[in-house]
Amino acid sequence: MEVLVFKTNVPDANEVTKVQPLLNSISTISQWNFDLDDEDHILRVVATGLPPRFIELALNGAGYQCTELEY
Repeated sequence: MEVLVFKTNVPDANEVTKVQPLLNSISTISQWNFDLDDEDHILRVVATGLPPRFIELALNGAGYQCTELEY
């Protein structure tokens, strides 16, 4: 398992519900959550063998900005 952390522009819980089906459809993701209180609207993903670029492209394709953060 690997924890991936992303900066996004997903602004609120309403938008999270729009992203939910997309993230839930990726079988290698075991958990995910947003920290909307953080100024970077952090998305944390726990996954196995999932390249960070895959998440970036998925959210970009849905109309959101998403960039992996190194931690």
